[in-house]
Order: sequence, then C-alpha cells, then structure tokens
Amino acid sequence: MKKPQSKILIVAPSLDIMGGQAVQAKELLENLKKEGIKVGFLPVNPRPPGLLSYLTKIKYLRTAVVSFFYLISLISRLKNYDIIHIFSASYFSFILAPTPAILVSKVYGKKTILNYRSGEAPDHLKKWGWIVIPIMRMVDKIIVPSGFLVSVFKDFGLKAEAISNTVDFADFQFRKREKIEPKLLVARNLEKLYNVSCAIRCFEIVKREFPQAELVIIGYGKDEANLKRLVRELNLNDVNFTGRVEREAIPDYYDKADIFLNSSDIDNMPVSFLEAFSAGLPVVSTDSGGIPYIVKDEYNGFLVKTGDYKALAERVIYLLKNQDQAQKLIQQAKEACKKYTWEYVKEDWFRAYNSLVQDETKN
Repeated sequence: MKKPQSKILIVAPSLDIMGGQAVQAKELLENLKKEGIKVGFLPVNPRPPGLLSYLTKIKYLRTAVVSFFYLISLISRLKNYDIIHIFSASYFSFILAPTPAILVSKVYGKKTILNYRSGEAPDHLKKWGWIVIPIMRMVDKIIVPSGFLVSVFKDFGLKAEAISNTVDFADFQFRKREKIEPKLLVARNLEKLYNVSCAIRCFEIVKREFPQAELVIIGYGKDEANLKRLVRELNLNDVNFTGRVEREAIPDYYDKADIFLNSSDIDNMPVSFLEAFSAGLPVVSTDSGGIPYIVKDEYNGFLVKTGDYKALAERVIYLLKNQDQAQKLIQQAKEACKKYTWEYVKEDWFRAYNSLVQDETKN
C-alpha cells in the first residue's frame, strides 16, 4: 500500500492526561513520522503560555482557559493540513474536544477521521445521540479500535471501521516466569466504570488461599478514596496504590508482577491487556465491552462475568495451582501480540488516509 502523501494532523490528548487515548496518539504520531509521513500533533489539552498557566489550577476556570487556547490552536493550525485525525472519548469530553475540531475542519473544507475509542459508546449514543450523531455524520470516516464498537455504531445507523490499537512491545519485554506467583497487577484509572473494588474483593479471597499474595494498583482517579477505604474495611495487607505513574516507568511494574487482573464494568480495547500479553502476564478479566474481542476465554486469558469477584478469584487461584495451564495461556497471548504491532496495522491506516484523498479526486 502506497504511503499517504497528505499532511495529517492528529488531534488528541497529550500524555499530560494519562490514558489510552494519549498513549495511542503518541504511538501513531511516532510511527507515522518513522514512515516519513508529514504529520503534526495538536493537543486537546494545551498548556497556556506564561503566567496564564496558573489559571488552569483554578477548578472552575480550568476548562474555559484550556478550551479557549485549544480553539485558537484549531483555527490557526488546521488550515495547514489535509486530513484531520481526531481522537474521541464520550459524553461531555466529546463536546469539548472532538466537536470543535470537526466543526473547524468543516469550515476549512478538510477531510476528517473520527477515531472514537470509548467503551461507553452504547450509553453515550443512546443518551446523547440527539446531539452527537449529527456531528458524527459530518466526518468523512469513523474508525474504532475493535469490532465491538463497529457493532455499536451500526446499531445507531453509523458506519465505522476497525483498526486495532498498537503497542511498542520493545518497552514491555517478555519475561518467562518459571513459576507464577500470587503477585497481582491492576493497571486502570481509579474510576467507577473500571470497578477496581471488584478486583480488591477478588484479592481478599485470593489472600485467604495465598497469604503471601500482593496486589499493586497503578493509576489515579475520583474513586481512589473509596477504594482505599474498602481495603481498610477488608483489613487487607499488601495492597499498594501507586498513584500516577509516568509512562516510561510502567513497564517495570509489569515486569515485577505475575498476573494481570482487570474487573471493569465498561470497556473497549484496553492497551494494558496488550502490554500484559507482551510482558508475559496471564490475564484474568471480566468480559465487559470489547474485551472478548482480544481475550478468548481459556485460550489467551480467562474471562468471567462483570462484577463477579468470586469467579475472578477462582480463576486466579486456578492459575496459581495449575502452572502448566498458566504457561499455555501466556504463550498463546504472546503469539496474539503480532496482531497489535505497527507493521501489522499500518497498511490499514495507509488505506484509510489514502481513501479520503481518492474520494476527493472522484468528487
């Protein structure tokens, strides 16, 4: 597939906002640059210059200040690019970030890709559809990371294409564990939809069977105080809340862990799963959203119903007591990593970008 000749602008969160969107935007930006493609980056969360940056520390002023400078950036920079690649979450975030980029792109007559990435899409489109679906219809192409979201968008009369997330596996070195120890890792932001309390309750059961068990929880968020309170109520030891961890430090946590645990109620295609695959961690997870599209139960991981912390614990304990099965899952997950490399998916992105230019030529 011919490399795109168009100038592409990626509009997405910077790594100042920790999360899957920022990580994937960074991965895509770096990979396109390596291919020699003309690409720029416009953060939806710009840092105001000079003393104005202090205004972002004021709770109710922060959004207005950042949005103002974001809009100025859109107006001044979009005109210099041919294709505007817009990353998107859901709910109010969709109104604040993707919507202005879409509208300004239309004013300038630019081709647009909406790269929607939220597992909350079913609820978002149901409750906010009256305003967001007409905006989504303005874009030239909708791309999502999984077949799960393709199906969701289809239910609302929107056509979407799936292009998988990618991971720089050089950062997450595979480590063969001769024996899987009860060292559990949770790597999700501490928000209600990820239901980390379910993982903590799971750990409490595992701890009864394996008193030496440890749980590390990477991330931060609004639910942190509630989760720490739950740990105290359950009288649990060996639970470590790391708080915010910078991107370059995360691989070390995977390397030190032995089992990756996820208990989200709502999800799409978590990059953390791919990182766990690459690092050699068996995955035990709930089956929310798009997760079954990347984890096949009893093949490259274990899946249970959402909210079932007892079933999660049973699966973790099973792995610890059945080391051969654990090694089998690990090897099959490692093999699955090939589908999430840049070399595997880059042709899909080239095809998507080039199709926009071809459509313009036809018109």
